[in-house]
Amino acid sequence: MSIILSKNLKQKQSVKLTPSLKKSIDLLQLSRFELIKKIDKEIIENPFLEKNDANNDYEDFNHFDFSFDVESKLNLRESLITQLDDFHLNEKEIKIAKLIIGCIDESGELSESTEQIEEISNFIYSEKEIENILINIIHKLSPSGIGYRNHKECIKIQIDNKKHISKTKRALIEDILLNDKLDNLPEIRKIAYKNGYTDKEFKSALDEIKNCDLSPGLNYEKTDFIEADLKVSFVDKNFKVVFNDNNFPLIKLDNDLISDVKKELKKNKNEEILQKINDAKWLLTSVKKRNDTVKNVGEYICTKQIAFFEDNPLKLNTLSNKEIADEIGVHPSTVSRILRNKYIDTPKGVMPLKSLLLTSVSKTRDISATQLMKIIKDIVDSENKPKSDKKIAIELNKRGFSLARRTITKYRKKNNIPSSRYR
Repeated sequence: MSIILSKNLKQKQSVKLTPSLKKSIDLLQLSRFELIKKIDKEIIENPFLEKNDANNDYEDFNHFDFSFDVESKLNLRESLITQLDDFHLNEKEIKIAKLIIGCIDESGELSESTEQIEEISNFIYSEKEIENILINIIHKLSPSGIGYRNHKECIKIQIDNKKHISKTKRALIEDILLNDKLDNLPEIRKIAYKNGYTDKEFKSALDEIKNCDLSPGLNYEKTDFIEADLKVSFVDKNFKVVFNDNNFPLIKLDNDLISDVKKELKKNKNEEILQKINDAKWLLTSVKKRNDTVKNVGEYICTKQIAFFEDNPLKLNTLSNKEIADEIGVHPSTVSRILRNKYIDTPKGVMPLKSLLLTSVSKTRDISATQLMKIIKDIVDSENKPKSDKKIAIELNKRGFSLARRTITKYRKKNNIPSSRYR
């Protein structure tokens, strides 16, 4: 290796996070509420910043007790734990239930797999025991839908918990949820007709699905105060994503003061005052860049999930951090930070941006975890002789899905399908 190349590599490897870059990263991952509080604080502490009176809707958040971001999450978890008393669980079951509840995020989604929760418990509890408590206890708690792992399961939990639904409608909803042609509602409708359901029955079942809350945790008590970062509206087949300016402080530089101070600084240098001016300029630029980036991410997500928003409550396309990053020209880790605690106001209600991402489990052809579980179930149901996970992986590879045996094992277990030895 040449001396020059070696030197360049060492320089690249020794690149450190500059204070400015670190501040930008920190700003990017702040929730809307946290950012507003930070801006309020900076306006008080930095004389070179001032509110832009053009935004008359904005009121200083310091006048309100808006500590919902942490408090609502704690209240939700406390409520879920309190409800465990209704199930007369033994000590072990209570510990498992509390462990699962600790892995439920603010939207109500289970943020860890049962396999990961098993690891978190240091393998004291088995994946089977965790799955059993999740399905038979956690999924029965209120608000309905809590502990879901994907949107279809979120819908299924809520449908299962509704007492008023007839057996016929329940069976039709089950058929709709199990259909793997989710991007084609006319096709699903056609299959329903073939199975003897009327147009009225199909519409009623679809309305029931549409009425399900896809972020049940957000509607718990004080989470009503959560304001979305973005708002998406639809007119015909077109959509528009805008940054939510309501109650968001518009700031500007006090240029008159800066001009006067700079004249004085020519006579008497003061690094501290100069830094305050630079900090004010940095905040102004960085907040705009942060909000624009959040908007760009939201726009691309909506482009990919337009069918879901329009008329198909079951259709979510596979979408990853990397794809978004490639599209808008940032690093995947930047997208990951953007998605933290960011919300979008949609025709389906306020939703976490990250809930609209669906990661493919295949390296070569898009397939979601839900679709994979359905395909594995279909293969097992149609087998004459039980197939091992390795043989199922080979069959799926022939269909264009590059999947390892351990991936098949993982999703077979999630489907509650025993191994070939016990089938």
